[in-house]
Amino acid sequence: MSGRSPASRVSRFLDLVAAPFTLPGSRILVLRDGDALTVRRAEYERPLDECVVVRALRVRGADGSLAPVSVVRPDRIEFGAAGVALTFDGPDALTLGGEGDWEAEVEPVDGPPVRVSSADGAVRLSPDGVTRIPAAEHGSALAETARVWDEWFARTPVVRDDLADMTAFCWWVLGANIVSLPGRGARAVVPSKIGYVGLWQWDAYFIAAGLRHGDPELAREQLELAFAFPTADGQLPDVVHDEGVLASSDDLPPGDRENLRRAGSAIADPSAPIPLTKPPLAAWALRRLEGLVDDPAWFDAAWKTVARSQEWWFAHSDLDGDGMPEYGHPYSSGLDDSPVFDAELPVASPDLAAYLILQDDLLAARAREIGDEDAAARHAARSARTLELLERMWDEEAGYFRSSGAGVPVDAETAVSLLPLLTGRLPGRYVAGILAALDDPDRFATPWAVPTVARRDPSFSEERMWRGPVWVNVNALLAEGLAVSGQPARARELVEQTLRLVIHAGGPHEYFTPTTGRKARTATTAFGWSAALFVDLAVRASA
Repeated sequence: MSGRSPASRVSRFLDLVAAPFTLPGSRILVLRDGDALTVRRAEYERPLDECVVVRALRVRGADGSLAPVSVVRPDRIEFGAAGVALTFDGPDALTLGGEGDWEAEVEPVDGPPVRVSSADGAVRLSPDGVTRIPAAEHGSALAETARVWDEWFARTPVVRDDLADMTAFCWWVLGANIVSLPGRGARAVVPSKIGYVGLWQWDAYFIAAGLRHGDPELAREQLELAFAFPTADGQLPDVVHDEGVLASSDDLPPGDRENLRRAGSAIADPSAPIPLTKPPLAAWALRRLEGLVDDPAWFDAAWKTVARSQEWWFAHSDLDGDGMPEYGHPYSSGLDDSPVFDAELPVASPDLAAYLILQDDLLAARAREIGDEDAAARHAARSARTLELLERMWDEEAGYFRSSGAGVPVDAETAVSLLPLLTGRLPGRYVAGILAALDDPDRFATPWAVPTVARRDPSFSEERMWRGPVWVNVNALLAEGLAVSGQPARARELVEQTLRLVIHAGGPHEYFTPTTGRKARTATTAFGWSAALFVDLAVRASA
């Protein structure tokens, strides 16, 4: 990355709407609210509107007129010509101060409005209230906040010049989304401080894939947290959060549990707790850290955790006993709102089969590396059996791998039917069928590909989560699948198109419309795995 510094590249993206003002490790967010700024805290499963610290902050200049925000940098917000800046004072407070004559109006969520001015020196804003401080303390806070961000940006991966601005912003997103989880002793890079404050297992894998290029130790911390709380039978939890883990419906508030029951399932006991996890990409993520983290003992332990989690899928999530595990709940798929889950649960899905084949293949490779030929043979044999079962899911007339719900074929054609490419072991006729689907404008060849539901499918929606919008993680997995399935040129094309999509949309949003390539209306912004995978793809495209 040449020319301007990463920090200078980022400022134009920091609009205080899609990208808040925040600090690595902090829960505090500063956002625009009309002509004022508002300060909120990011909390697990709590809307930001319920986490307000300061309702409104306005700054006025010497003549009493409103001084609007004029500059937003990673380390400060500046107001008009008033010479005033807002910055962080550690992770739990902000300071406001500057030279010249100015006045600030602060409306805390608890208590009456407070007026402060340059005559008071500076002011500290925190959840505990508003306090006046010496101007020198504000100066120290500015310097320390700049140091924190400079240290983070020093790790920004080097990429092609045309990708440098967005890579810098995506690296900012990853730093901005760092939080400390109480009692966990580790830093979590959350999906978004705007709405997703916890460590989701799947997100951790994708986020680690991007972090490894600049901060492999932080990438390792994400996997450590994801692997730290397996159940007694090896299942990895869906979420690690402030108050514990989410591994089954019993970990939810009572009012939410009934919403997650397998109502009407003829296979599973609707009164039993529902395991909640995420797709088995643990080995995929772990393999990406090898050679970057020098800790053999940690890798040994991590691979054992992954092997136990793989056993859980076959022993406890093959709910009809046919050898092919199913998703017992949409949450466990990562694609919660996909139309494949309009069917009766549990759902056998070709993406899950592909992940399990890939994970057994990686576990077999690891076993060979450490000289455990028996384990290698077991994983290889199971992978081969699962591949046979996956091939039976191919519907020749429809031309795609079909999911089934409680044993009944599902009509919905979605991106899960494309993901078997990840195995790298599909016979050519299936690869040809998937390529035909990707090239068909009535299916997946939209102006901005790849939609998560085929355009011809009745459930297709440009805007609705997992029912049509483009997701960076699906594209990244498909690009990898194309590469290992003998289609390297198609893989490179999809990588470049995905990079252009994020740049075109103005940032790493949660998901994008497949016709305009813009952020979908309900998508979260500054989204962790979109940012991380942009970095990963940008590094690969720049090699």
